[in-house]
Amino acid sequence: KMQPSGRHYVVVRPLFSEDSFAEQHERINRTRKTLRKLCLYCLHCSCDTNRAKNAARSLLPIIGWIKNYNIKEWLLGDIVSGISTGLVAVLQGLAFSLLASLPPGYGLYTAFFPAIIYFFLGTSRHLSVGAFPILSLMVGAVVTRLVPDGGPPANITGFEGLSMEQQRVLVASSVTFVMGAFQLIMGLLQVGFIVMYLSETLVSGFTTAAAVHILVSQLRFVLGLDFPGVNGPLAITLENVFSDITNTNVADLVTSIVIMALVLIVKEINDRFKSKLPVPIPIEVIVTVIACGVSYAFNFEKRFNVVVVGEMVDGYESPIAPNLEVIKESAVEAFPMAIVGFAVAFSVAKVYSVKHDYTIDGNQELLAFGVSNMFGASFRSFAASTALSRTAIQESTGGKTQIAGVLSAMMVLIVIVAVGFLLEPLPRSVLGALVIVNLKGMLMQFRELPFLWKNDRTDFVTWVVTFVASLFLGLDLGLAVGLGAELFTVVCRTQFPRCSLLANITGTDIYRDRKDYNSIYEPEGVKIFKIPSPIFFANIDFFRDKLVQAVGFSPLKVLKKRNKALRKIRKMLRNGELEISDVRRPSTDTSEDNNSMEGLDQPIDFSGIPIQVNWNTELPANISVPPVNIHSLVLDFSAVSFLDISALKGLKTLKEFLRIEVDVYIVSCDVYIMEKLHQCSFFDDEIKTSIFYPTLHDAMLHILEKHPDHGELEKVFTVICKLSRL
Repeated sequence: KMQPSGRHYVVVRPLFSEDSFAEQHERINRTRKTLRKLCLYCLHCSCDTNRAKNAARSLLPIIGWIKNYNIKEWLLGDIVSGISTGLVAVLQGLAFSLLASLPPGYGLYTAFFPAIIYFFLGTSRHLSVGAFPILSLMVGAVVTRLVPDGGPPANITGFEGLSMEQQRVLVASSVTFVMGAFQLIMGLLQVGFIVMYLSETLVSGFTTAAAVHILVSQLRFVLGLDFPGVNGPLAITLENVFSDITNTNVADLVTSIVIMALVLIVKEINDRFKSKLPVPIPIEVIVTVIACGVSYAFNFEKRFNVVVVGEMVDGYESPIAPNLEVIKESAVEAFPMAIVGFAVAFSVAKVYSVKHDYTIDGNQELLAFGVSNMFGASFRSFAASTALSRTAIQESTGGKTQIAGVLSAMMVLIVIVAVGFLLEPLPRSVLGALVIVNLKGMLMQFRELPFLWKNDRTDFVTWVVTFVASLFLGLDLGLAVGLGAELFTVVCRTQFPRCSLLANITGTDIYRDRKDYNSIYEPEGVKIFKIPSPIFFANIDFFRDKLVQAVGFSPLKVLKKRNKALRKIRKMLRNGELEISDVRRPSTDTSEDNNSMEGLDQPIDFSGIPIQVNWNTELPANISVPPVNIHSLVLDFSAVSFLDISALKGLKTLKEFLRIEVDVYIVSCDVYIMEKLHQCSFFDDEIKTSIFYPTLHDAMLHILEKHPDHGELEKVFTVICKLSRL
């Protein structure tokens, strides 16, 4: 029973071992369904109306929220949000097309087709689907590799008779199709959990490196330089920029600087006064309209040799099939694109789902993006995900559902079929400047480094390795290296955990690391060893080494020394070298060889020894045996979540402690680990279930009853023991 008293509590209960606890408290045996039973259940279950409805809601989440749509409260916000987001989506579609090494107009397709499909299949109500700069850059790397600026295209069937622009569009749509196929397959296999392996630290390092790639790639547009893009770890190296910097177009440079300054200032105003502004000032739209007007009025293209957007797409083109040879050439790059696209979108969606209290399904998101990208690729769009800035606008301007997403797609549609020609005089340097300005958030992630260095050096290493690898090896290889580094740190943390010796905090039933506190009590002859991680094949040897260090001796060496000492004593008794009065001399059996190493690790056999050997006293004939200064060893398994077969075999070596008269106790062991120990025949005549205790305190009470220690803690425990028997 528990008696609360102010900020104290007193619990009076019997002392339990796992055996006594099982006797008094019957455990419910839960039967787990096997794979065979699950399959039989699926085959025999009836497909009733409710199951059909649930399946439909799962595949088409729109069914779940559209029927509860509140027209009066939500429609106006969705309309305002859709218009605002649509304008930004148009500009980002144009700008991110440059990253993909495609004509600007094709970014509008990416802002339209995937958004329409996501409206029906997606589970996030606030995600703005469309072009994402990092994915665009990864697509551009494939495009420039297969269809380079300065050289012949790759020898691919299907390129015959196509212009360079058409070849690049075919490559981009094909790699997008296979990227969507990867996402669809992962969704069908229910592996949405894979995004959990991409930690925030890894994503931060990766996106920061990608931002540097994007920044460098946009310098040729901002400076108005004319040189071909280079496929490689850095899409356009700084060497190319500086070698051609004397040809900088002053008009492009001035325009870019003015645009970046204005946009940064207004964005700062939006951030500082967002609580007072009804909607953020659409500065990107404003400067784009002004730049278009000024460029057209002063004929920037001819007077200043400024490169403009040029001819825009006019309506929609007929669907195309992906090129199989391009798919073969780009499949390796498409897989990391699928992972990155989903990881970024899911992370952003999760933020807003928590904020607005609704759930999202990672597997359904994979299906939604897979189908969206495959469908969009058929209509010449390139890889789609989301952009944090665009999604933030959709949410902050009042968007409640994906109705806002559809309306933003309608805004893109209007530009595609009606007013796209108005954007033809827009300088490409303006688009490059807008891309660079929107990198501010990703580039500012450098500020995380001092915090990581001070608080978690392992995460710091993961960040730096991911960043450097992504910067110099390319984004696809960089992501793989970063993931490998992250998993390596996890393995190191579990393979080399921080084991510790515990002690009792005086006057409590709490046990902590003995090095961290002054007011502690350690009963004489007792060691409490804590294992803070799972025990498996990779760390079982480390665990045993740490245990030997903690107790101060190797039980196997002690056991062998003791057995060897007994052999020597027997030999001395047989040879009359050791005289013991009133004791019959042992038999003269000489089969035992004192120099043989066989059997030294077996239980100590005192047969033929007519005296009681005290291993802690001086032995005859200068026989030396390492001292053992403990009588009880307690292993705290409270943090051990699983054991494998290698660990079970390794734990069998606990017999060595038992054979040298050191009692071993295992406490706080998970019930499912106990089940596994029984299943694997861990227990025998030496290791018994009686060594297991439900709590560390129970084991200590038992030890102090068995080996009284006349210290302060023992006095407290004696009172508790007496109370527990009342």
